[in-house]
Amino acid sequence: MGSGSNGQGQKRSAYHGAILALVLACASPAVGDVVEEARDAMEAGDFVRARELLAGPARSGNADAEELTGVLYAMGLGVERDDRRAFEWYLRASLKGHPGAQSGIGWYYEVGRGLTAPDPVRAYMWYTLSAIGGDPDAAISLEEISKKMTREQIDAALELVADYRVWMYPFR
Repeated sequence: MGSGSNGQGQKRSAYHGAILALVLACASPAVGDVVEEARDAMEAGDFVRARELLAGPARSGNADAEELTGVLYAMGLGVERDDRRAFEWYLRASLKGHPGAQSGIGWYYEVGRGLTAPDPVRAYMWYTLSAIGGDPDAAISLEEISKKMTREQIDAALELVADYRVWMYPFR
C-alpha cells in the first residue's frame, strides 16, 4: 500500500469520528427514559406533555410508547378521543407482543367500540395472547367473554391463537 491509501484511511477515520461526535452531541436520552418520563407525566395528569414525549418513540416502533399512545387516544387524555387511532396504536404494539395493548385490542373487539360490530372471536384471541404474554387481567377478561360465546366461537378463536402464537410467542 502506498502513502495515498494511508491518507484515504486517515480522512475516512476523521470523517467517521466527526460524524460520531455529531451524533453523540445531538443524542437524546434513551428511548426507555423518554417513555418513563411520559409515564410520569401521565401520572401527574400532564397528558399533553406525555403525548409530546411519546410521539418520537411511538413513531419509531417502541411498543410501550405505542401502547401508551393508544391509551391517550382511547381515553381522550391530552388529545381528542379517537377510537380508530387508539385501536391502530394498540394494534401496532400488540403485534410486537405487548400484553397490555393486546388486552386493549381484545376490549375493542369485545365491545365493538370504533368497529362496525363486536367480534367475540377476535376478542377471545387477543385476550388469550395477552394472557400468554403475562397480563394478569387477561384471564379475567377471558372468563367473562367466554360466558357470551358458543363452543364453535371459542374453537375458532383458539385456531387463530395457534396461528399467532407460533411467531409472537415462540418460546411460550
